[in-house]
Amino acid sequence: MSSSLFGLTAVGMICSLGSDLSQITARLFNGWQQGIQLSREFTPDKEIALAAVHESLPTIRLTDKNYHCRNSQLLQAAILQIADHVSELIQRYGAPRIGVVVGSSTAGVWEVEKAVACYQQTNTLPDAFHYTQQEMGSVGAFVARSLSLSGIVYTVSTACSSSANVFASAQQLIKSNLCDAVIVGGADSLCQLTVNGFMSLESVAEDVCNPFSQNRSGITLGEGAALMVMEREPAEINFLGAGAASDAHHISAPHPDGDGAKQAMQRALHNAGIEATDVDYVNLHGTGTQQNDAMESLAMQAVFAQGVPASSTKGMTGHTLGAAGAIEAAICWLTLSKKYNPQRLLPPHLWDHCPDTQLPSLALVKADTSLNSLNITMSNSFAFGGNNVSLLFGVS
Repeated sequence: MSSSLFGLTAVGMICSLGSDLSQITARLFNGWQQGIQLSREFTPDKEIALAAVHESLPTIRLTDKNYHCRNSQLLQAAILQIADHVSELIQRYGAPRIGVVVGSSTAGVWEVEKAVACYQQTNTLPDAFHYTQQEMGSVGAFVARSLSLSGIVYTVSTACSSSANVFASAQQLIKSNLCDAVIVGGADSLCQLTVNGFMSLESVAEDVCNPFSQNRSGITLGEGAALMVMEREPAEINFLGAGAASDAHHISAPHPDGDGAKQAMQRALHNAGIEATDVDYVNLHGTGTQQNDAMESLAMQAVFAQGVPASSTKGMTGHTLGAAGAIEAAICWLTLSKKYNPQRLLPPHLWDHCPDTQLPSLALVKADTSLNSLNITMSNSFAFGGNNVSLLFGVS
């Protein structure tokens, strides 16, 4: 294993599983799906399953209305969970030495959609609306301002790998001595653009997604946010390395043979200085679409020829798009945590147990599966345009 371990010392998270790490952990390992509900909110003519956040969201503390949107509220919920730890880091390193790199694919688009609807009806825009709510850069700026940080700040937007890419960026900022710690993560909120865009691609399942089944019919869209603190010094749970690859096969379809996904996983292993046989669990991208599941099966077979316990957790969280990388990284963190997961349970793979016989079989995690040794996890995020990222996490 590489000697460069970057400690992940605090986590804040909200999604359809809940807004408290203990609650999320219990529901995660129990295969809880009640957060996914049928809805017509964005598709009045058709009822589809959505993994929305149904809990009340916190009030945004910043007064600038250009940050007031649902995306920021989701982030605010995560910020509150790490704020005390960040305050300690400010005392230790100074605010200019703490960076922020977060990912998103929607920012405040939902607020723009509501503002346009209001304008069409009244010929005026709502008082609460500001055009900068939709700017991608506002996501990182909101996190930095909310935590009183003055270091390097930027937002990454590479579709469904947005908040997975941020881990590699943060690693480089620390290695380059530009930061002593970096807040990483991401957020995405449901909106008409997202839901109807995927509906137009005929990629949305009417019910809960069914990854790797012969009966899979598409994704279940979700929303949420997750933030983590990456530090220079090793901790109980560490970021080990990342691998990225852009196969550029198609604007929305993955390479059919999984070439980019395979390269991302192999590069992550090389970056971390470990072998495939060292990995104890893989959190699959596992969206439930025909093409994604097919190519990921092929890539997994190529990299993990010996087999490895694996699951897609999107049957519980939905596909949170720009937030998926961070939320699934947080799931890997919870899986490795002795505090939250003392029984060494693995997140179960929820599906109809009807494998696609045309694909290589995977060691999909069954309910109540635990490991005697659970030290290293991988998380896959594969996005439009062939933007593929794999992350590795491990205990000290």
